[in-house]
Amino acid sequence: MNSKKTVAQRLELLYTPDDARAAGQAIAELVDAYQKRIQSRDYELNERDVILITYGDQVHSPGQASLKTLREFLNDTAQDTINSVHILPFFPYSSDDGFSVIDYLEVNPRLGRWADVEAFRDDEYRLMFDCVINHISQHSHWFRRYLACDPEYADYFTHVDPKTDLSDVVRPRTSPLLTDFTDADGRQRSVWCTFSADQVDLNYANYRVLVSVLQVLFEYVARGANLIRLDAIAFVWKDIGTGCVHLPQTHEVIQLMREVLHQVAPEVIIITETNVPHKENISYFGNGEDEAQMVYNFALPPLLAYSILKGETTTITEWARTLKLPGDRVCFFNFTASHDGVGLRPVQDILAVEDIRFLVHTAEQHGGRVSYRTGADGKASPYEINCNYLDLLTHPAESDDLRVAHMLLSQAVVLAMPGVPGVYFHSLVGSRNYLEGVEKTGVNRSINREKLGLADLQSELADPEHLRCKVFTAYRRLLQIRCKQPAFQPYGEFEFPETIAGVFAILRRSQDPAQEILALHNFTGRVRRFPLTDAWTNAPHDLIADAPITLQDDRAELQPYQVLWLSRAI
Repeated sequence: MNSKKTVAQRLELLYTPDDARAAGQAIAELVDAYQKRIQSRDYELNERDVILITYGDQVHSPGQASLKTLREFLNDTAQDTINSVHILPFFPYSSDDGFSVIDYLEVNPRLGRWADVEAFRDDEYRLMFDCVINHISQHSHWFRRYLACDPEYADYFTHVDPKTDLSDVVRPRTSPLLTDFTDADGRQRSVWCTFSADQVDLNYANYRVLVSVLQVLFEYVARGANLIRLDAIAFVWKDIGTGCVHLPQTHEVIQLMREVLHQVAPEVIIITETNVPHKENISYFGNGEDEAQMVYNFALPPLLAYSILKGETTTITEWARTLKLPGDRVCFFNFTASHDGVGLRPVQDILAVEDIRFLVHTAEQHGGRVSYRTGADGKASPYEINCNYLDLLTHPAESDDLRVAHMLLSQAVVLAMPGVPGVYFHSLVGSRNYLEGVEKTGVNRSINREKLGLADLQSELADPEHLRCKVFTAYRRLLQIRCKQPAFQPYGEFEFPETIAGVFAILRRSQDPAQEILALHNFTGRVRRFPLTDAWTNAPHDLIADAPITLQDDRAELQPYQVLWLSRAI
């Protein structure tokens, strides 16, 4: 089946015959235009791929565009360990720290210009762009023209009779689903807003919206995006009477986006952001060849935190053994922290209610916050923990040595898990809860979104007694080791071997060159002795210590919270 036929078939599933033909013609024109602008370059993910998650103004220095400050900071401190950068939305916005976009095609002038974004590519970083395409700011040109009754923007958004029964709609927030606006003719329109009154959902049932968004995606690729992150993509299609999440049309839209983009740049990677229960989340792999090439491993952050806090590895091991991939060119995007909180929905079918309560209580005891959503029964339930990951794992009053050990243990798991690791800037530099931010904004998520002055950050990273320096130095060394191991290739084979209480074991394997790594993680404050099979008892070498380990009765000894990466040629 050729590409154009595939696109046509998908359009016919989404739209009326006339709209499908019009959409197909518009898309063909886009493809033709961008084939002349975009130079496709082959690239395959490998063990060197580590993606830093960061705001464009994460670090700032007086008199300098913050995107330039960020790039120079990375060049000075992390270029040998970080080869990819996920710049969180760097466009003009009206709320949610960038996720209420006013203009998809402009760079926020407070951050810099397009030249500052493209300079990352010139310095050989691969770039992930955020595509916030479920919704757009109420202050955007698109929405203003909609309220102005401009026929070109008619039905760009979904307005619903407020008397309509919308009780089946899955809600990720406690805010109202509909927000009232008055148009230029004086009519009140109750407009669909999944996330907030300032984030107005686009109406993909209008094919012109799809075409407009595809043009945005093409422009991002032309500007240097190697990876396209589809934010909140599970909610894009509305069908009243359903949950309006994970609908078949949603999957068709994603598959169509991939198919069209790959006609111009087949190396571009689509990554879906769907903070939902694990089984629903992995549906976005499609058949392994037609949808997302990477899916956020959303169950990992809460499950890993729970397991380390409890010193218990049975639950995470049992879950890890269920991880299956539908193809050999798809993989997980593994992370523990991001600009958002630690989602709890992904583990609602993995952890018991009392276990989730334990996580919530621990976060609050450590200075964190909890955000809620409204369920089908109208009741509020915990949606995500808002807490810096370092502070979630340990109480701020505990010793630096213990705090660093817990944090590095968690990050070592992420680096050893099958897939591509994502590293949040604040995790890398040992940040803590930004309580002042929460007080200032009244938004729980501000707790892990602090923007840092370059001079202060550099001073703290240079101070060997500072927590930032301790975390950063150890983390950077882990990254340096990880990037040199073929067994950590994202598409390589993996197993989760039989283990002992308190130890989480991951086996990674590559074929060319042939290498096997047995990653052992002690989640407890006690010495654990892990029994090795015969294949591993012949002078096993630990990559982290860069030395052979001494065995006792064919057992590898792990000190409290220690990590061993045992390597052997196969």
